[in-house]
Amino acid sequence: METVLHFAPYTGWVYPNETIIEWSVLIAVYPYLTGLVAGAFTVSSLYQVFGFERLRPVAHLALLTSLSFMIFVPTPLLLHLGHPERAFNSTITPHLTSAMAMFGFFASFYVALLILEGWFAYRPYIVEQAQKRSDLLGRVYRVMTLGSYDVSEHAMRIDRKWIFALAVIGIPAAHGLHGYVGFMYGSLKSREWWSSDLMPVIFLFSAIISGVSLLAVLYVASCKLRKLAVDLACLKGLAYTIWAFIMVALVLEGLEFANMVYKGREGIDMIMQYVTGPLLVPYFILQFAIGAITPFLWLSYMIWRGTTGKALVVGVTVCACLVLFSVFMMRWNVVIGGQEISKTGKGLLSYHLPFWGKEGALMAIVLTLAPLALLFGLTRLFPPWAEHATHAHG
Repeated sequence: METVLHFAPYTGWVYPNETIIEWSVLIAVYPYLTGLVAGAFTVSSLYQVFGFERLRPVAHLALLTSLSFMIFVPTPLLLHLGHPERAFNSTITPHLTSAMAMFGFFASFYVALLILEGWFAYRPYIVEQAQKRSDLLGRVYRVMTLGSYDVSEHAMRIDRKWIFALAVIGIPAAHGLHGYVGFMYGSLKSREWWSSDLMPVIFLFSAIISGVSLLAVLYVASCKLRKLAVDLACLKGLAYTIWAFIMVALVLEGLEFANMVYKGREGIDMIMQYVTGPLLVPYFILQFAIGAITPFLWLSYMIWRGTTGKALVVGVTVCACLVLFSVFMMRWNVVIGGQEISKTGKGLLSYHLPFWGKEGALMAIVLTLAPLALLFGLTRLFPPWAEHATHAHG
């Protein structure tokens, strides 16, 4: 990682201790992964709790996706640390006033909740496989039954109650998990680009649209790989969800930027020079024009025209991919962009992303794709598209 200091006349100067960008691309990947977790769980909850029947085909896929990405959420932070083994000190000797220290407890609770809800959802399938398989995998399923082989209607009613209760608890847990990231940045008053009371809400809504978009892409891809027809009602439900939350996210980010400009706080001139200079392409063009406004207008057109069939599948998939790109650019512009502005407000830094190394582009790509490999393995053990599991409204 290399940090270059610009000495153009308009950039002014910075203190020597501000010439290093401490938080690299891994710290941008970290909130990106947590956002996918929260967004995917939102889709699962829309079916399990609120009874959105059209989302039934992706309800269990959403649950497995949330768990797969949640397991990898701490990895960027651990790789970024010089001594990752020291991360456990925050758990052993917690500092209750530190948001970062409390995250370890919060994340552990959420992983346990996802595992428990997944166990209840797939318990009938686990019991079925444990009884009919005699190989090594059958032994694994027998261990996962935890000694409970009762799949009677009475037992299933109890399981559905547990699934419903865990999903209800998981809604604030998932959204609080990602809202915490926005809270962490928004509470840092030393960074003009981060200091905003809207930051937690913006992170939350962008997380929802990224998770829903990921599920739309995964669902279409899984149907194509299995040579099955895409459930257009389900895909349209995902499209409506993306469209609605994009609208809210755009309004919130616009309000945040307008509020920052209107207040005219110290350092605002430097921010305006930065936004219209080095940040012009990644912020206005990539994040907003290409990644947010384009899919919003495209989805609006398809909803207005009542698009269906192949055009709907292609349109929603492309829009979902653009949204995923936009949300990552948002994380990048917040994490990296916030550090490129000097804390004195008198100078600009430039971050150059290396390709190799533990904090390079290759590692960021690997960490983003690794949860998908885990998800593939989980879908082989627990098929999310077949009626093998208990549904809260089934």
